[in-house]
Amino acid sequence: MRFLYLLFLFVVLQQTVQAQNQFTTDGISYKTALENAKTQNKPVFVMLYADWCPHCNQMKKEVFSDAKVMDFLNENYICIWKNIEKEEGISLKNKFNTKSLPSFLFIDSNETLLYALKGELKNQEFLAEANYALNPKFQLPYLEKEFLADPGNLTKFFAYLNTLKKGKDRTELSIPTHIYLQTQSDAQLISEENWRVIANGVTDINSREFQYVLKHQKEFAAVASQNRVDRKVENIVNELLRPLVDNLDTVNYYKQREVAKSIRLQKTDSLVFKFDLTLAERTEKWNFYKKVTLEDTQKLVWNDASFLKDIGQTYLKHISDSESLKKSILWVKHSLELNDSYDGNLLLARLYTKIKDKKSAVKYAKDAVAIGKEMTWNTKDADALLTELNSK
Repeated sequence: MRFLYLLFLFVVLQQTVQAQNQFTTDGISYKTALENAKTQNKPVFVMLYADWCPHCNQMKKEVFSDAKVMDFLNENYICIWKNIEKEEGISLKNKFNTKSLPSFLFIDSNETLLYALKGELKNQEFLAEANYALNPKFQLPYLEKEFLADPGNLTKFFAYLNTLKKGKDRTELSIPTHIYLQTQSDAQLISEENWRVIANGVTDINSREFQYVLKHQKEFAAVASQNRVDRKVENIVNELLRPLVDNLDTVNYYKQREVAKSIRLQKTDSLVFKFDLTLAERTEKWNFYKKVTLEDTQKLVWNDASFLKDIGQTYLKHISDSESLKKSILWVKHSLELNDSYDGNLLLARLYTKIKDKKSAVKYAKDAVAIGKEMTWNTKDADALLTELNSK
């Protein structure tokens, strides 16, 4: 009996510990949280999440099931957890312009954002940040006030920027960045310190600072490096075009692509080319896809075997006229010169089949089978194509 009693006690204790460590969301509303924050003289902690977000789920599992973390949060904050796809979560996402998940907001009872974090953090890292968020001198309103009182002070600028970017996307860093850079002459921009400012905070392709970088790349490369300058140019084109492609905003995309193309560098032309193809595929604008590839494939992606094959696959599925298909065959042949492969040979066989060149189709299907057997791969697709061709 004594053994059974101890066993029962052990099970109960285990269940109690698990219950304490299990993350659960409470039903408290945002309005109630603000009221409680005022009466208890505490800030509000908000986690914005989505059920489909793996980083959100990992934070729930690893961080917010930790009793030490939850004890700290409940002692120092009024805590709420909101799904961005439901009711108050939608409203809070829009109110605080949340673009990344998970997002963690630290707010006072007047709805002033004191501190913000985004992304997946480990337990100790999150605890440290949640502790910083309680210190007025680490909070955004104080840091912003200090910076605006002396906008040319690099130390105060970076203190504000580095805290701001913990919870905000890069595009939201541009306002304080340009406030600081307005205190700097063109000549002063070319320094390691100001390059860090430009690299971290400038996102406007038409801005005075970025246009100055374009015109003085060698000078900036001397204080940073050519690789860092190249990355900045590529990043700013990405930041300009990617959201438009993601949102299928074709009207604004076609306007902004001309701005990106005006840079007139091969690396940016290559990025625009790839965005063009992605948008054409997603919107099924195959004539535009064909026009772009016929104009620029050999100029911009001629040494990218994988990309050449991707274009060939798209032509196989969606392009009908023989002259264009023959061009795609040229590109895929070049991909084989760069990297002979089973899938490349099979693709060529299928393209030749589409233009009714049986002899060439058989040759490349056989080449695909030979490569597959040499690598001990399954060649059923190439075998099936050969059987089909030989039956005609």
